[in-house]
Amino acid sequence: MAIDPSIFFQVNVADTCSVWNILSSSKLYAAAQEANCDFCMTTFVHYECLVKTRSAPTPADLELRERLRKELAKGKFMRHSCSIDDLQAIADLKSRKSLGMGELSSIAFAAKIRQGFITDDQKARKLSQTVGYSPTQTTAHMHAWLIFTNRLTDADHTTVLAQHQEMGGSLGPHLINAYRLALECRLRAAMPPP
Repeated sequence: MAIDPSIFFQVNVADTCSVWNILSSSKLYAAAQEANCDFCMTTFVHYECLVKTRSAPTPADLELRERLRKELAKGKFMRHSCSIDDLQAIADLKSRKSLGMGELSSIAFAAKIRQGFITDDQKARKLSQTVGYSPTQTTAHMHAWLIFTNRLTDADHTTVLAQHQEMGGSLGPHLINAYRLALECRLRAAMPPP
């Protein structure tokens, strides 16, 4: 599904992969904060990010975990518990797709609070779009919107890519495509009507 760089829902429930991708670039995250983007997570995602044992964490894993801890200390990425009703919604979703509890709880919680769901997992994105509970977005979509709204420059795009790749991120091609879409959208918006 093609993204529209001119529109981005700024309040999002983030799943585990999107937490890491958002924090992988300090430039991207700072621009998102300046644009009043707000991210929260479920306790399942918090567990996957900071509590779950990793057998061989890389230096990038350790750095991302430290970045998340610092943001939590600042009151960012607030975590929310799931209620019995949320757990029932998760069970209903689980019967439709084999996803982890982080993704399922994020979809269910976003639906409950009627906010966006941000994920970089294709299966989670497809399920969220299928159930249609809330806007479903990606980190690349956020990047495109930040470019389109001039919160990130061309030079910043290069920095975002480099920082993301330095942290072991795999969204490079998606960020490049999102950048191109943002420039095309900006050009169309600047053209006078026929």
